[in-house]
Amino acid sequence: MSVDSQTARRACCSNLKLFLASMAFVYFSKAFAGAYMKSSITQIERRFDIPSSLIGVIDGSFEMGNLLVVAFVSYFGAKMHRPKLIAIGCVMMSAGCFLIALPHFLQGMYKYETSVYHNSDVNSTESFLPCLSNHSLAEADKMPDLETRTACEKAAGSSMWIYIFLGNMLRGIGETPIMPLGISYLDDFSREENTPFYLACIHTVGILGPMFGFMLGSFLSKIYVDIGSMDLDAVTINYKDSRWVGAWWLGFIVTGVVILLSSIPFWFLPKSLPKEGQEESKGTELSTVTEQENFLPDETQDEEKEKPVTFQEMAKDFLPSLRRLFRNTIYVLMILTYLVSVNGFIGMITFKPKFMEQIYGQSASKAIFLIGAMNLPAVALGIITGGFVLKRFKLGVMGAARLAFGASLGSLCLLTIQSFLRCDNAEVAGITASYQGGPQLSYDPQTLLSQCNMGCSCSMKQWDPVCAYNGMTYASPCLAGCRTSSGTGKARVFHNCTCTGELMTPGMNMSAVLGQCPRISNCDYIFKIYMSLSVLGSFISACGGTPGYVVLLRSIQPDLKSLALGMQTLIVRTLGGIPPPIYFGALIDQTCLKWGSKQCGGRGACRIYDADAFRITFLGLITGLYFLSNILWGGLYCTIVKTHKKSTLRNQAKENGLDGDKSGNGHANISIVKNKEDVDNESTI
Repeated sequence: MSVDSQTARRACCSNLKLFLASMAFVYFSKAFAGAYMKSSITQIERRFDIPSSLIGVIDGSFEMGNLLVVAFVSYFGAKMHRPKLIAIGCVMMSAGCFLIALPHFLQGMYKYETSVYHNSDVNSTESFLPCLSNHSLAEADKMPDLETRTACEKAAGSSMWIYIFLGNMLRGIGETPIMPLGISYLDDFSREENTPFYLACIHTVGILGPMFGFMLGSFLSKIYVDIGSMDLDAVTINYKDSRWVGAWWLGFIVTGVVILLSSIPFWFLPKSLPKEGQEESKGTELSTVTEQENFLPDETQDEEKEKPVTFQEMAKDFLPSLRRLFRNTIYVLMILTYLVSVNGFIGMITFKPKFMEQIYGQSASKAIFLIGAMNLPAVALGIITGGFVLKRFKLGVMGAARLAFGASLGSLCLLTIQSFLRCDNAEVAGITASYQGGPQLSYDPQTLLSQCNMGCSCSMKQWDPVCAYNGMTYASPCLAGCRTSSGTGKARVFHNCTCTGELMTPGMNMSAVLGQCPRISNCDYIFKIYMSLSVLGSFISACGGTPGYVVLLRSIQPDLKSLALGMQTLIVRTLGGIPPPIYFGALIDQTCLKWGSKQCGGRGACRIYDADAFRITFLGLITGLYFLSNILWGGLYCTIVKTHKKSTLRNQAKENGLDGDKSGNGHANISIVKNKEDVDNESTI
């Protein structure tokens, strides 16, 4: 081997390794930002006082941005400089992150609803009289006139969530080139047997992004949103309170910087590379037939010299290429299967922190931390395990399909078990429990009133919960019938709360402190079981990720690879990324028991949900979607088996035909002739 060829081979390997490392880093950074966005959903919902259905629209704006350009980027980008297009996308994603953080600097400080604001000085040691001084609070329930409300909303910056919507959309546009162009570039220039392992490495490093994203979200959710701008001693709530808003904006600045750094290597990579190992196997290259080529239609096996094409020629070939692609039955079934399962996954990951908070009584910070520290490492281990099994046992398309289907079926079983784990509702007087004890059969604003607080003229809309020494939570100090108070800030204590006496024996402490009471049931034990099943299910489900991706890659013709991956991204993200947060959020809103009030009047974010209705709605919907995806996986596997048999028979017929030609024994040869249209309609693996 000459020195020049050795140098070329080293340069090829060096560039391929650089691209592999760069792809792993960019997968990390985009997943880092995406996971942080998911972990900040609750904080954004509270900061802008918006319902879950609207937060679902904001979350879905990422997919909307992706939808705008993915088809064109995937098709035209495949014939352009792919690494530089990825670099441009990273810069756009970074700009989107900075735009999301912008509203924090344009609007005023966060004002949460609390009865303490009605005192002249929150830092005063003067006794605060919740019941006797609240005669004006009932007037706060009245809606202000339109002019007053418009002026208030303008001053409060309540429409600033539009910046988050646009920034998230810009993130989606920037993320578009990474998957279809990056994966096709890697698959084009790496050995076929190495592709599954490379994909597993990229996805495994990529899964560290969500881990760090959720960890950062957990850390920043404990830091008050206006840190550095106000005296934190005056804040009367803590991070466990449903009105608390963490420093959500700070994380988007961090993720924006990381994404910007990930773009740098792609500016220096070449447009194309020699095929990995090509120099070593030139002599045997023509005689080697890969598994994929055995299953592809005859049209793809004609080696044509690559010729430069114009933009007009590419545009003219776009629709015929789409028709060829969607005649592939296996590809279409893969898209449908992914579409249904992604609907369930996106809905689950978007609202899982809220689910853990409302059903199992965990704080938003702890819920986010547990997802990042337990579920995501299990996913990472599952992805690398799936890739290792494929490489170790040299599984082909059939083996990969069996592994992916089995993993999907196993995760469904564990998800079904989780649906039966339940905790009782948090006890809130007049909402989930009666003032005399026992469950509240139905809730409306009037059930918040009782004989013990009837003379206090309390607001029905206000949410400023206090925990009494009897273990019951009351919606406000006024509704608890508290007559006096002492202390300031978080240390304020309310005394002589008449409503607490209905559940206590005479002479016991009738005081209450700020915040909701901790749950007194066996919910901690049930939560540990839930987390164990959740982590195991995450691992099993992730084991099928890489095998499923290999089935997808091997089911399409090489010249359609980028377009196929781009169309998969387009369809799955359009129908699997945008709708789930919206319809999951709208259905979850239906289970809300107590809505908060906006600063300018009107309904704000939900403060407490019906735990059983939330659990049945949330897990029931996810389980139903995963059940449907398993049915589709079963149909897909049967189609793959059928196509495998057809391909085997066709190859045997070709071999027999060649043998017959060589033997020249005079017998008639039977050949199977397909015209081009028949070949196009044939599913390929």
